[in-house]
Amino acid sequence: MSNVLNEEPLWYVLHTFSGYESMVQDNLIKTIEKNNLQDYIVEIQVPMEDAIEEKNGKKKVVQRKKFPCYVLLKMRYTDDLWHTIVNTRGVTGFVGPAGRPLPLTEDEVRKMRLEKIAIDLKVAVNDKVKVVTGPLEGFVGDVLSVDQTNQKCRVSVEMFGRMTPVDLDFAQIEII
Repeated sequence: MSNVLNEEPLWYVLHTFSGYESMVQDNLIKTIEKNNLQDYIVEIQVPMEDAIEEKNGKKKVVQRKKFPCYVLLKMRYTDDLWHTIVNTRGVTGFVGPAGRPLPLTEDEVRKMRLEKIAIDLKVAVNDKVKVVTGPLEGFVGDVLSVDQTNQKCRVSVEMFGRMTPVDLDFAQIEII
């Protein structure tokens, strides 16, 4: 297993039972800590996105799983690791031929926005911005606050006839 650590970790997709995504993520984190696998499994994600939901006549922005029934792993693959992961409660197997993991391509990783790419955006409070991706694409708003460290900003957009603050990544906006 020693030569595996020289390899770059790649992204793989795990299939889970419906509604088990967070539990699988928690169980894998415990397995990593218990078996000292931090060098092999470097990141686990259950990608979330903002969605607009209506309840009792009121609309609000809620967090929803982007890929229900899937958990994404960035890891250095080994057969021993495969056995450990597929025997985790809630996991039905890896996505790939005959249940064997097939790593995502660089293009797929970029399109799914799995990697945090530092964006050099000179945005300031009161700047006008346009949302370019996500459920609020096309909305225009004013920047209320900026978090350069996490590359996020809070933007006030007109939604359903009133101004609503939303948190957006720098990758989701452009300055007008």
